[in-house]
Amino acid sequence: MKNVQVAASKIMSVEKACHIIAGARVTGKSVAFTNGCFDILHEGHIFSLSQAAKEADLLVVGVNSDSSVKKLKGSNRPINSEHSRSLLLASLMIIDIVIIFKEDTPLELITALKPDVLVKGGDYIIEQIAGSKEVIANGGKVIINPIVEGFSTTGIIGKIRTL
Repeated sequence: MKNVQVAASKIMSVEKACHIIAGARVTGKSVAFTNGCFDILHEGHIFSLSQAAKEADLLVVGVNSDSSVKKLKGSNRPINSEHSRSLLLASLMIIDIVIIFKEDTPLELITALKPDVLVKGGDYIIEQIAGSKEVIANGGKVIINPIVEGFSTTGIIGKIRTL
């Protein structure tokens, strides 16, 4: 029988995540961090998350809160609540910790967690990525994953609306 409570237990506060990360680091484990809205999970997200998981022993995912998504994507978003989006991500075995953040960017979260690797998907340059300077200053690295063409939440929503 599977323990279905495991997924929910992976959603946690910054303080609890820092405690778990500190324990993992004592045993020599490394930490990768990525973030996003993850409003409608799709193949592009799975690719990016899988790539991020390859970079370290633990993968921490920051999820924009509902209010943060509204600011970034508009008043009709998110489609799925922060609880639903976080639970879905926490159900993926490649993800170890999920943290919901209310700010426009995950800078405060990254500063608190001090990941060894910061991973972002998209058409960014390192200087545009929130927390990149801080991660590099702490001796970490920043990785930009390519976008998987043909997959976007906005595109999926548009397609649904035409049905």
